[in-house]
Amino acid sequence: EKVVPTLADATTLLRLLGRSATGQEMTSYTTFSTGPRHLADRDGPEEYHVVLIDNGRSEILGTPYREILHCIRCGACLNYCPVYGAIGGHAYGWVYPGPMGAVLTPLLLGRKKTRHLPQACTLNGRCQTVCPMNIPLPELLRQLRIDAWQHKDTPRAIRWVGRSLAFVAGHPRLYARFAAFSARVLDALGGQRGRLRSLPFLGGWTGSRDLPIPRGKTFQDQWKQYKEHHEEKKP
Repeated sequence: EKVVPTLADATTLLRLLGRSATGQEMTSYTTFSTGPRHLADRDGPEEYHVVLIDNGRSEILGTPYREILHCIRCGACLNYCPVYGAIGGHAYGWVYPGPMGAVLTPLLLGRKKTRHLPQACTLNGRCQTVCPMNIPLPELLRQLRIDAWQHKDTPRAIRWVGRSLAFVAGHPRLYARFAAFSARVLDALGGQRGRLRSLPFLGGWTGSRDLPIPRGKTFQDQWKQYKEHHEEKKP
């Protein structure tokens, strides 16, 4: 999906693509088509046509998301994305999976139809770290979330939950109590299996796979125990 001016530029792009994707000098299958045959050629097509399908990409040029068009489809962001590693490519529902797909697909198909894709990210930043084009994928995903919120593309229930979580997160003591209570409830529901097969009113979370439960203690509790344990070992 790239157009470059010269053959030298194409070979540079191919080397970058292979090394970023699998560490190879070049991809396993590379085809060079040289156009229609000449009079001295024994075989080849009489005519050669190249059809370029814009498919909405030109409209992205004048937007804050234009940097996604720098993508060379190497797949490095997919290899390092913890969300993609957990759910696989088919869960993204269209041609492009992973972080770059979560950015590009809403721009091509529309926000409402693909509103769940920008949410499939923890904003950990690993995708940008390994991207050979240094595309700011976490920032683009965050901006898509902001756009969806401002245009009210997200369901009312999600917006209500978001406001509630924002309020809780703004009050550390309330957040700590809420997190501790939720962890204990999920731990009790999971039992010895360590996973939840179904959730009331949240069937989408367990529709395709079981949901791992927390360990019964929040990070704050575990950190406190860790510090106390190491303080005891000090002379």
